[in-house]
Amino acid sequence: MSKKIVVITGSPRKNGNSLAMTKAFINAAKERGHSITVFDATSLNVDGCNACETCFKSGKACSFDDDFNSIAPAILKADTIIYTMPVYWYSIPAKIKAVIDKTFPFYLDGENVTGKGCGLICCCAEDDMSVMDGVRIPIERTAALLKWHMVGEVLITGVQNEGDIEKTDGCKQAAALAEKI
Repeated sequence: MSKKIVVITGSPRKNGNSLAMTKAFINAAKERGHSITVFDATSLNVDGCNACETCFKSGKACSFDDDFNSIAPAILKADTIIYTMPVYWYSIPAKIKAVIDKTFPFYLDGENVTGKGCGLICCCAEDDMSVMDGVRIPIERTAALLKWHMVGEVLITGVQNEGDIEKTDGCKQAAALAEKI
């Protein structure tokens, strides 16, 4: 059965390792008949959440009109949301973190988003898998709070330079993630 998948990327390196895995995932998902909508957080103007709790009061997810209001309708219609990013200083890169923070309206109006799938594609330079905790745990907790289920995670260590991902099975794992949706 065809699913609507929203992919939100968070790497400014257009030929980077996380985006190579993202492309592998997207290609595999399309081969399975899924429809894909991609948002590149690094090219969008999304500010962090202001915790004003006026979400949806203006008819949009966020009362502060930035590019998140173009992402929110796609998330509402999606069956699955996939976040893709590298680890930056043991955490989520700032541009995609702002997008994740802005999912707060869905928590306040939770009935519209429960039951969705969520996945993570992530890589880091270090060889220590615990380096991913600063990304993995917030994504897992966000999914739990929104009553989404984790469909899978692709976590690849030891890739610093562009192209390093080709020395791993990261792209293969990312493509296999599409099979879980």
